[in-house]
Amino acid sequence: MQFAGGVAALEDKLVQRATAAVLNQIYEEDFVGFSYGFRPGGGQHDALDALHVGIEPRKVSFILDADIAGFFDTVDQTWLLRFVEHRIGDPRIIRLIRKWLTAGVLEDGVVQVSDRGTGQGSVISPLLANIYLHYVFDLWAERWRRREATGDMIIVRYADAIVVGFHHEADGQRFLSMMRDRLQEFALQLHPDKTRLIEFGRYAAQTRHKKGLAKPETFNFLGFTHICGRTRLGRFQILRKSRRDRRVAKLKEIKNELRRRMYWTIPEQGRWLKQVLTGYYAYHAVPTNYRSLGAFRDHIIRLWAQTLRRRSQRHRLMCERMIRLANDWLPRPRILHPRPRIRFAVKHPR
Repeated sequence: MQFAGGVAALEDKLVQRATAAVLNQIYEEDFVGFSYGFRPGGGQHDALDALHVGIEPRKVSFILDADIAGFFDTVDQTWLLRFVEHRIGDPRIIRLIRKWLTAGVLEDGVVQVSDRGTGQGSVISPLLANIYLHYVFDLWAERWRRREATGDMIIVRYADAIVVGFHHEADGQRFLSMMRDRLQEFALQLHPDKTRLIEFGRYAAQTRHKKGLAKPETFNFLGFTHICGRTRLGRFQILRKSRRDRRVAKLKEIKNELRRRMYWTIPEQGRWLKQVLTGYYAYHAVPTNYRSLGAFRDHIIRLWAQTLRRRSQRHRLMCERMIRLANDWLPRPRILHPRPRIRFAVKHPR
């Protein structure tokens, strides 16, 4: 069995999908509650809600923003197969997974085989990654929270993106040190530049304010920058803004695509841009992110105007005409997602 550029053949995808469906039913009984990535009925916004609900009301003063370096490419396949064998007794399933892991990647006519990685891009890869981190991190972190933590502690994991909150800095320092050792036992490493323990949360903001210091640092999780802020009434709240670097990259992508579609008719361009904005709002239209959505739309209007000017070779495009086009085709921003606590309470009524 060979993969072309990391993509499995259609027949193999069907077998992987069927196998993943069976294994999901088994492992859903085992996976812990703070694991959200690639699970049935879960998604990125569920992880974001859990993080928000965990930080705001609790005594969380420090956040560990952890990043596993090259996770999907560095998973130890020997350990992974051991973990699967620990739960799955059917040798046929084990043989299939071993075959998928050792199939290799076809590049320039040569099959490259490695004993590391989950076959990123394959249908079953996300589930195998979850199984690996379930044994390597989740069970260990859950036990650490019960036995080692001296104060409040929250954990949210979405695939290899991990955020852990602590009441006491000493807990965070000890957890980080032990987590680093734990991951190394299973051939994983924390990214030295992207892993950090920072002050964050209601009590951190209060403490820094009393000392005359600046607001706590921000951190990124699942496409949003998390900021310690306040409501109009002065109460603490977590602000979520679309990551600036991701927004800039998306706008650059749109700019290049507009150039390619320069000679499309205006209705064709308008319909395409409407789809782009609608898709962006579907993920990013969360409470406290309205201004960022508006800025994104304004940038798209400017890019569209530049494209139309370049096409007509006119240095000026009437502002009134561009406003009419934007109003006709580009949906205005509006918040589509409920507040985290509301949706979390509906999904987790306990």
